Amino acid sequence: MSDAIKVLVLDDEKIVCERLHSYLEDKGVEVESFSDSSQAIERIEEKHFDVVITDLKMAGYTGLDVLNIIKQKRPVTKGILITAYGDLEKFHEAKALDVFEIIHKPFQMSDIYKKVKKAAKQASKNKAKI
Repeated sequence: MSDAIKVLVLDDEKIVCERLHSYLEDKGVEVESFSDSSQAIERIEEKHFDVVITDLKMAGYTGLDVLNIIKQKRPVTKGILITAYGDLEKFHEAKALDVFEIIHKPFQMSDIYKKVKKAAKQASKNKAKI
C-alpha cells in the first residue's frame, strides 16, 4: 500500500495535464490525468483519490459537475478548481460544493504542489474520522 498522495488531474487542455502530471509525479505524487471529463468521472468512481484538480470550463461535464460528483461519491476527496475565468457566481457554486481551493491560470507549479499537500492532509484527517 503506497503512502503517496493520489491525485487525478482533469483539464481539456492536454498540455496542462501533461505539465501538472509530470511536475507532481516528480514530487512523488501518484498522478492520473485526463483531458476527457467522462473518462475522469469513470475513474473517480473506480478509485479513491486524495485530491482532484479540475478545470472549470470544459466540453461535456464542467469542473463544477465533477466537483458535485466527488461530493456525492467521494466526500473525503478534496477538489481544487483551476480556471482562467473570474466568474463570481461559479466561485460561489464551487464553495457550496466544498471545493478546497480555486486557483487562477496562469499558476505556478510550486503553488499547486503546496495546495495539493494541504488538501491531501485534510483529506487524510477526514478519512480518519470515518
